[in-house]
Amino acid sequence: MFRKLVTSTLLIFLMGCGLATTRPKLEMAMAQVAFLAAKDASSQTLAPGLYRKAEFYYIKARSSYRRKYFNKAKQYAILSKKFSEKAEFVAVRKKALENL
Repeated sequence: MFRKLVTSTLLIFLMGCGLATTRPKLEMAMAQVAFLAAKDASSQTLAPGLYRKAEFYYIKARSSYRRKYFNKAKQYAILSKKFSEKAEFVAVRKKALENL
């Protein structure tokens, strides 16, 4: 009886730890805004390599978030934001240099 009680308590505790992971809402929102900004800056034509990486990681982040793999979603969102910002910067710089 005592063994079953301890086992069930331990099982409930371990299941609860998986639910304690926080959702990366801020990281996902920042990745989305950065990706849309890169898209608006015409990064898909001016910085296609960086834009593709940003898009790839953004899609992976959304997929992981939907599957409730929040740690992976956070990592992918951070990578997407990083590549989106780089792509936007390169696109804006190329546009500025063309206008000189």
